[in-house]
Amino acid sequence: MNQGEWESLCDGCGLCCLNKLEDWETGEIAWTEIHCTLLDGESCRCRDYPNRQETVPDCIQLTPEAVRTLAWLPPSCGYRKVRDGEDLSWWHPLVSGDPDTVHQAGISARGRTVSEDEVDLDDFEDYVVDWPLDPSDGKEK
Repeated sequence: MNQGEWESLCDGCGLCCLNKLEDWETGEIAWTEIHCTLLDGESCRCRDYPNRQETVPDCIQLTPEAVRTLAWLPPSCGYRKVRDGEDLSWWHPLVSGDPDTVHQAGISARGRTVSEDEVDLDDFEDYVVDWPLDPSDGKEK
């Protein structure tokens, strides 16, 4: 897969840009509704993708190597699905042909988040959510 093909696996959900809390003793991950300073909460796209690591040095680039080791990717993630040998979901832009279906299916972070710029670090625990791990994965009803 070339770089462009790899990048096309991003469905535009914005979930990987949500802050996560890790329990240092158990390794358990808790998702928050707090998004990275660079994420546009409506489009679910990075405001400065090419230069994001200059602003957010701990931003993790989702390379094939990184995806092999990341346990926190949501079940709906296209990168995770390819890693695990699963088909992309019906709402994935590569399947649907429409970048908006990820939002229509209710998979994305659109309209459900707050910027990390608006929340004190000590209060992150107050913003823990479970919806990024919803097992329904936007299944058509």
